[in-house]
Amino acid sequence: MDEPYVLDLQEVDETQIAVVGGKGAHLGALSRIEGIRVPGGFCVTTGAFRRIVTQEPSIEDLLDQLSRSDPDDRDAIRTLSARVRGIIEGIALPDDLAAAITGALARHGEQAAYAVRSSATAEDLPTASFAGQQDTYLNIMGPTAILQHVSRCWASLFTERAVTYRRRNGIDHRTVHMAVVVQRMVLPDAAGILFTADPVTGNRKVATVDAGFGLGEALVSGLVNPDVFMVRDGEVVARTIAAKQRAVHALPAGGTQERAVDSRRQELPALTDAQAVQLVHLGRRIEAHFDRPQDIEWCLADDGFQIVQSRPITTLFPVPATDDEEHHVYVSVGHQQMMTDPMKPLGLSVWKMTAMAPMTEAGGRLWVDATRALTTPTSRAGLLDLVGRGDPLTRDALETVLERDFVPLLPDPEPSGPPAGGKPAPIETDPAIVTRLIERSGASIADLRRDIATKSGPALFDFLPAAFTEHKRVLGDPLSIQVIMAGMEATWWLNDKLHEWLGEKNAADTLTLSAPDNVTSEMGLALLDVADVIRPHPEVVAFLRNVEDDGFLDDLAKLAGGTEARDAIETYLDRYGMRCAGEIDITRPRWRERPSTLVPAILDNVKNFGPGAAERRFEEGRKEAEKKEQDVLTRLRALPGGESKAEETKRMIDRVRTFIGYREYPKYDIVSRLFVYKQALLEEAGRLVRAGVLREQEDAFYLTFQELEEVTRSNRVDDRLVQQRREAFRSYDALALPRVLTSDGETLNGAYRRDDVPDGALIGLPVSGGTVEGRARVILDMAQADLEAGDILVTAYTDPSWSPLFVGIAGLVTEVGGLMTHGAVIAREYGLPAVVGVDRATLLIRDGQRIRVHGTDGYIEILS
Repeated sequence: MDEPYVLDLQEVDETQIAVVGGKGAHLGALSRIEGIRVPGGFCVTTGAFRRIVTQEPSIEDLLDQLSRSDPDDRDAIRTLSARVRGIIEGIALPDDLAAAITGALARHGEQAAYAVRSSATAEDLPTASFAGQQDTYLNIMGPTAILQHVSRCWASLFTERAVTYRRRNGIDHRTVHMAVVVQRMVLPDAAGILFTADPVTGNRKVATVDAGFGLGEALVSGLVNPDVFMVRDGEVVARTIAAKQRAVHALPAGGTQERAVDSRRQELPALTDAQAVQLVHLGRRIEAHFDRPQDIEWCLADDGFQIVQSRPITTLFPVPATDDEEHHVYVSVGHQQMMTDPMKPLGLSVWKMTAMAPMTEAGGRLWVDATRALTTPTSRAGLLDLVGRGDPLTRDALETVLERDFVPLLPDPEPSGPPAGGKPAPIETDPAIVTRLIERSGASIADLRRDIATKSGPALFDFLPAAFTEHKRVLGDPLSIQVIMAGMEATWWLNDKLHEWLGEKNAADTLTLSAPDNVTSEMGLALLDVADVIRPHPEVVAFLRNVEDDGFLDDLAKLAGGTEARDAIETYLDRYGMRCAGEIDITRPRWRERPSTLVPAILDNVKNFGPGAAERRFEEGRKEAEKKEQDVLTRLRALPGGESKAEETKRMIDRVRTFIGYREYPKYDIVSRLFVYKQALLEEAGRLVRAGVLREQEDAFYLTFQELEEVTRSNRVDDRLVQQRREAFRSYDALALPRVLTSDGETLNGAYRRDDVPDGALIGLPVSGGTVEGRARVILDMAQADLEAGDILVTAYTDPSWSPLFVGIAGLVTEVGGLMTHGAVIAREYGLPAVVGVDRATLLIRDGQRIRVHGTDGYIEILS
C-alpha cells in the first residue's frame, strides 16, 4: 500500500516521527491524552516532501556541497541553502498531492484560519529539540495560501540556521525529512510557554509558566517580557508581573499584526494564580505521558487551555535513577577526578567496578550519593571539611542544599565501643615505605599483564572480575592510604602553622618543590629529555612539524637521527603511553594508541628549552625548597618558643618531602591497569568484528562491561542499542556538569563568597603560590598546544596527561580543580603560580590576552 500524503492528527502518535516529524508526532500523542485539548488538524507526511525533492536532481548536488561545507563558512552555507529553498518553493505540487491537502482542509473547515508548521524528523527529540530551526506561519487562510505555505515549510528545512545546526550536531542533511502540521488557529486571550521543570536550576518539582496577552509569538520573538509564575506542589510560590506593552494578534483577513496593549491592561497579569496552577496540572499530565520534563506552548481561549506544542526539555541534566521517593544529594566524581566530559558506557561500568566507593551514573557522568554522610552532625562536618579542602565550590553548593533542610539532620549514633583493631599506628618518615609500595604495585601489574595474555572470549570475562578485585586491593592498601594522608596532612599542617606563626601563605608550595617519587612530574621532565634527543636533528624536527597521523614513528627511522628519535619516543611511551586526557574513561585513546598527541609538546620543548633542562629544572626546584626550609627555620627560631616550633616544622618538612610525591602514584597504577584491560577488551572486540557481530571495534565502547560479556558469549548484539547509546553520548556532551545534583534535578555549582579581590577579577582557589603576568593561551585539547616560554595555560581541567605542558608555562588557570588534585600538585612541584576552580575561565579569558595570576591569593586580573 502506498504511503499516505495526509494523516489526521488523531491518526498519529509519538512512534511515527519518521512519517510526521517530531512536532506532528507529539501533537498526535497529545491529542490522545485524556483531559488535554489540542486544536484539530492534519499532517502532510514526509512522503510528500520526499516526492517533491526527488523531482529536482539539482537538489542532490547542492546537498553534497552543503555536506562538505565548513560549518563556520556562513557565506557558503547562506548561498547554498538559499538555492535549495528557492528550488523547493518553485516546484509545483502534483495534482494528487494538492488534492489530498485540500481534501483534508475541506474536512476541517476550508475557510477557517490555520497555523502551518514545520515538523522535521530531527526535531523535538529527547536528545535535541532543534527548537526554532524551521518555520511556522500563523493565521493562514484559504487553500491556495495553505498550499503555498506547505512548500515554504518544506523549504525551511534548509534555512541557514537549520543547516548550520545539523552540521554542528553531525547530522546528515539527507537523513532529515520534513512533514508539515496544518492546525486550526486558536485566537487566544493569553498564550505562552510552560516548562514542567525549572529550566534555570533544573528542579523537577518547580514548574515555570511564562504568559503574555494575545498570540505566543510576542513572547517567543522577545517582543515583550512575560509574566512569570513559579508553581510548586499545587501553589504559586513566586510571580513576576511584567509591563506588557505589545501583543501579537490574528487579523480577520489572515496574517498577524503587532499592536500596543491598552495602558490600563499592561500591568495586569495575563493569568490568575488559579489558572497558572491549573495549567501546571495539565503540564504534569503531559509530562507523565512522555516520561520526561516538557517545554509546552499553550493558549487560553474562552476560559479553556489548549496545547499547541510539547517538546522535551533537552538542556536539563538527567537525575540518577533511584528505587525510592527519598531526597538524595549527589556529588560529581568528575570534579574530583579532573574529567568533566561524558564517559562512554564501557568506561562508566569499568570505573564503577574498580572504584573504592559505590557510584551511580547520570548524563554520562559518575556521582557519589552523599546523602547518608550528610544526615548526622559528625559525618556532615567531616564530609564538608574534606570536600572544602579540595574544592570550596562543592562545599558551598552542598551548604546551599543543606540550608533548605533538604536532608534531615539526625543525632549521631551512640558509640558501640572502640573501632575494631583501633587506630593504625602512625608511619615513620621513611622513604623505603614509598619504594616498597611502588615495587608491590609494579609486581601486581606485571602479574596482570602475564595472566591476561592467555585469556580470550568468555574466559577473559571470567578472569576480569578477579583482576578488578586485585585492582581494588592494591588501591585500598591501608599503608598506601596512610602514606597519601601523611603527605596531605603534613602539607595542611605546614600551611596552617607557618601562616599562624610567620604570616606566610601557602608556604608548603615552595617547600615541596622537586619532591622525590612524583611519577607525574617525572613524566613532564622526561619529555624534556626526549626533546634533547630530537633537537640536534633538523630533519627530524621538520618532519615532526608536519605529522598528521599516528603512523609517523615507523617513518622516523628513514631520517638522519630518526632512529634515536624514535627510540626516545618509544621509551617514553613504554613508561607513560597508558596516559591520555580524560584517562579515567577506559575508552579514551591513549598516547600509545595516538602518539601524535605528544608531538606539539615535544616541539614546544625543542623550541623553548636548551639541552639538560630536565635535570637543571629539578635541581633548581630542590635548591629553592632547601633555601626556603632554612629561611623558615631561621625565622621560627627567633620567635618565643622558636626552637620547639622549628623542630616540629623540620619534622613536618621531612615528612611532606618523603610522602607527597607518592600522592600521584595510585592514579598511575589505576591508569596502567585500565590500559591492560582495554587492550584485552579491544582484542575481543576485534574478534567480534571479524565474526560479523560488531560493525566496528568502537561499538564495544557503547556497551556496558556486562553487555559486552553477554555479546561475547552469545555472538549477538542489538545494533539499535549501540546507535541509541551513540546519540545519547553526543547529547551528554552538550550538558554542563554541575558539582552537586539533587534528586529533584536541581544543579548547583557553588560560589566564592569573597570581598578581598579587585573589581573585575576572576575568583578561584589558590593552589600554588606566587604571582605571574603573561599571555593567556586558552587550550582545550593538548594536541593543539602551541606554547611560548612565559605563557599562562588556561583550560577547563588538567589531569596528569597535561603535565608535559607544565614544564613550558609560567602559570596555570583551570575551571575545575582543588588543592590536592593533580594539576595543583604538579603546579606546586614545578613552582607555577596556579589558580583553579575559576568558573567559565575559558570563556571569560580570550586566547592571547595578557593576564596576571595571583596564585597565593586566588584570583586573576585581565590586563588587556
